[in-house]
Amino acid sequence: MCDPAERDLVALTDDAIAKIRLMIQSGELPPGARLPPEPQLAAQMGLSRGGMREAVKVLESARVLDVRRGDGTYVTSLAPRLLLEGVGLAVDLLRDDTLLEVMEVRRMLEPVATSVAAVRMSEADLDELSTILDNMRAAADDHEKLIGFDTAFHHTVVAATGNETLTSLLDGLSSRTVRARVWRGLIEGRAAHKTIDEHHSIYLALRSRDPLLAHASALLHVNTSEAWLRAVVAGRADDATS
Repeated sequence: MCDPAERDLVALTDDAIAKIRLMIQSGELPPGARLPPEPQLAAQMGLSRGGMREAVKVLESARVLDVRRGDGTYVTSLAPRLLLEGVGLAVDLLRDDTLLEVMEVRRMLEPVATSVAAVRMSEADLDELSTILDNMRAAADDHEKLIGFDTAFHHTVVAATGNETLTSLLDGLSSRTVRARVWRGLIEGRAAHKTIDEHHSIYLALRSRDPLLAHASALLHVNTSEAWLRAVVAGRADDATS
């Protein structure tokens, strides 16, 4: 059972978090703003310094605040890449059955993002994808290298949409842990080359600036990844080839 003093501190911390968040949302504390000194802020909000101190720690962990020792506490840029950084950590901690739900979300988002990228990608982005593909083929039997190249490929595609929120979200949903499990199954099932070919199909669709083909190619690829993850979760990698 929680100690009454601990419950009181939790309540005060929650209250402080809510009030600081309101100040940020209202524009009173815009991105980059320096918070008043802790005693002043606590007095201003009518809260204890202990609750305020804990609230700052929580918001620092959430990348809302940046505590600079010897300088002060500042509101971060509040950029999506910062605020959504915790998504990947959360995904890494999910149980197997919930990871499959994450793949379902990815299936809903990634093909659409790829279709948008088809009309927004620069030639430099396309050239970068071509290089990544070459690297993937050269590392077809190297699990660790493939994870890195796979991550770079999909990040480059989604980042080309120009939507930082979508990019940060999909980066988190496609965490290294999920990719590692899929690629391990692919290599063990001798299907890595097939999946690399699917990346090549996505690249060709993007190079042709065809949104519908890009959507279809990405959907096929996500479906393949989902099938392998299901097989790995079930401990039956052979099922993915059937």
